[in-house]
Amino acid sequence: MLSIRNLHASVGDKEILKGINIDVHPGEVHAIMGPNGAGKSTLSAVLAGRESYKVTEGEVLFEGRNLLEMSPEERSWAGIFLGFQYPIEVPGVSNVNFMKAALAEHRAHKGLEPLGSAAFLKLMREKMALVEMDASFSSRGVNVGFSGGEKKRNEIFQMAMLEPKLAILDETDSGLDVDALRIVGNGVTKLKNPGSATIVITHYQRLLDYIVPDVIHILYKGRIVKTAGRELALEIERNGYEGLAE
Repeated sequence: MLSIRNLHASVGDKEILKGINIDVHPGEVHAIMGPNGAGKSTLSAVLAGRESYKVTEGEVLFEGRNLLEMSPEERSWAGIFLGFQYPIEVPGVSNVNFMKAALAEHRAHKGLEPLGSAAFLKLMREKMALVEMDASFSSRGVNVGFSGGEKKRNEIFQMAMLEPKLAILDETDSGLDVDALRIVGNGVTKLKNPGSATIVITHYQRLLDYIVPDVIHILYKGRIVKTAGRELALEIERNGYEGLAE
């Protein structure tokens, strides 16, 4: 599904990614772990198409297509979803109107008609239940006045509505208390299916108690220094990142 080969990327004159190689297959959950400044968020931004990051070498293929030649909109239409570390507020736009427009755009790209009002609202209620969101959130502005946990739950709700082929979750656990972490983690797990894949970017092992990865990559100083199964997260908890990078 996703093939990253020798990916180098910079911000300004500073090289952040220094030769990333990762393969993600349908049905898999990959966790990318590493300390602050390792390049984790840079990798997610490059995959999503943020223009402030410059790819200087390497290639990224998504289902055989050159991802780096696609605009952010084309990446979204192709089935890529990015969950932000710090979700933004969109005053004046309700959750229901935001999701209705987003879903209609995705369906139009596939040659499908927009869902009727009854079908859309039924789908919205079902997906909100996955992340234990009250129905009152549908009429509120996107993330306006939401707590940190509510913003993250809202992003997983959006992911559930759009049903992406590849979800990239950039430090979804950042700022979450224990209950919110459980709700978000369980919501992501319920959305797992054989035709989709997830990349979870995190500092800590605790999120991986709920979103169980098939593969863990350690990103350190711009490079993948170790790849293994879920046991690698426990090794990090015991020894930290420094020992793994040696």
